[in-house]
Amino acid sequence: GTGTGAAPVIAQIAKESGAVVIGVVTMPFESERARIDKAEFGLQELREVTDTTIVLDNNRLVDIAGQLPIEQAFAVANELVSTMCKGIVETITLPSLINLDYADVSAIMKDGGVAVIGIGEADTQNKVMEAVQQALTHPLLDVDYKGATGALIHVTCGPDLKLEEFDLIGRVVSENLNPEANVIIGARISKEFTGKVRVITIMTGVKSPYVLGRDIEQNTNSSHPVSREMSDLGIEVWR
Repeated sequence: GTGTGAAPVIAQIAKESGAVVIGVVTMPFESERARIDKAEFGLQELREVTDTTIVLDNNRLVDIAGQLPIEQAFAVANELVSTMCKGIVETITLPSLINLDYADVSAIMKDGGVAVIGIGEADTQNKVMEAVQQALTHPLLDVDYKGATGALIHVTCGPDLKLEEFDLIGRVVSENLNPEANVIIGARISKEFTGKVRVITIMTGVKSPYVLGRDIEQNTNSSHPVSREMSDLGIEVWR
């Protein structure tokens, strides 16, 4: 199809041009068995030619938006994808007090494997922790941050944010990462954010069961070793 078939080809062209290639994909519903097989094959091919891949699962959409009309339910997933893309662009392009640039994003995303992008915003008395928790938890992204190899953190806040609050954001995000993880943090001050804070996190090297095809899981359950081909793809087996 256009997505599964064309995406790896387009990614390969971008890779050969020297770009840092980030793939964002959705996995079909469990009832769509034929599509699942094709999607898993396409995901394996895409992983070969992307630096980082973000995987969303439609089955989790049923859990959080199952009672919504179908158009509104899919709008939830679409909004997440658009927010992710916007978050990456704004992190690089908007002038900041502690600036992040393309080189920083490249350092985190280059050969980053499976990744997740989170955005949290709060204006309560406990706004810092609430914004961080929102950024680290999203119902459509089933991931394990423990052992993540990289994190890019961008904070947008008002001039009233205290230094200790800014430091807390970095410490909370970093506490479950690999001890040797590459963590880069930036900050932008805006009067519009007086009394509130927005946290954008880009985490790479995370673990997610949705990057695994059923054949790989069966091999894991039967104690057969994972093929070298799958290892070369950078896909980790997580149960």
